[in-house]
Amino acid sequence: MNVIQEFQKFPIAKARDLIKDLYHPRPWIYWSDFLISAGLGWVAFVITSRVPLFSLEQVLSFLVAVLALYRAALFIHEIAHFKKGSFRVFQKVWNLICGYPLMIPTFLYQSVHYDHHKQNFYGTKKDGEYFPFASKEKRFIVLYIGFSFLIPLVFLFRFIVLTPLSYLHSGLREFLIQNISSLNIDLNYRRPKSTLAQTKDWRIQELLACVYGISFMGLIIFKFMPAKVLFIWYCLVASVFLVNSIRTLAAHRYKNANEDELSFTDQMLDSINNPGNRWITPLWAPVGLRFHATHHLFPDLPYHSLGKAHRRLLENLGENSLYGETVHSGLWPAIYQLWKQAGKRI
Repeated sequence: MNVIQEFQKFPIAKARDLIKDLYHPRPWIYWSDFLISAGLGWVAFVITSRVPLFSLEQVLSFLVAVLALYRAALFIHEIAHFKKGSFRVFQKVWNLICGYPLMIPTFLYQSVHYDHHKQNFYGTKKDGEYFPFASKEKRFIVLYIGFSFLIPLVFLFRFIVLTPLSYLHSGLREFLIQNISSLNIDLNYRRPKSTLAQTKDWRIQELLACVYGISFMGLIIFKFMPAKVLFIWYCLVASVFLVNSIRTLAAHRYKNANEDELSFTDQMLDSINNPGNRWITPLWAPVGLRFHATHHLFPDLPYHSLGKAHRRLLENLGENSLYGETVHSGLWPAIYQLWKQAGKRI
């Protein structure tokens, strides 16, 4: 499809004009949102580790810890979109407070996510954040959700055991870089070295995550910290990944069965906006991710502008427009539609 045909299908110039004043990020929103979320999450984590096991207090504090740290963790998505050289202190603080303790430093997502937004990469085998669930058997959806429970163990082992060993064995180092150095959906994805080369200070991040992990295990081994803290940490991180996996299934329609290059319009229609309830929906799709189709249209928009951009586009283009087709009615309806589609020919 040529550029003229593409613009006839979706009025991108008009859409850009409608939201042109929304591109300026507001640092105070980023800092206050992140620090409050992370602070609340870690305080709730400490309470969870101190109150009686399986008590009501523990269940409630654990739920707060999961949702708050899930929100804090998803700022990694915003960091992946920051302009080069901007928000440097924010990125370092995010790693110190969230990235290293959860074993998900920013280098695991940077560049890999940038590829997800490239028009000639999106939905193809080069896109580690895409898997054609709609054309696969339903078991792939179940396996994807179930894998959430292994991710904390995989990355903990990756950083505290494999990282130091990999510097002694070139083959292990190669395996580590290609297979366990990215946050991705497609387990067949192999991270190109070029994406790591584009990520500044990734080796330092890797070593600091290793130090964090070893220190954490050392505190438990030498009984400065009760062993149950490790179990609670595992449950916390697994729950964060579980919620994110469910959200991810409702972020796209995953209909690109042949993993071919998609047009700009088709990429938009393969993505989902789920405005939902302003209080409930942000719990499972925080930091602007409920407006995922809008984000794919304008990936440089700061998260706090996506809601306003969505409303403007819908009001001006109309609910019956191509843009209106990106809107879905909720989390479970979106997942049910994907589940119903899975295994069928598209």
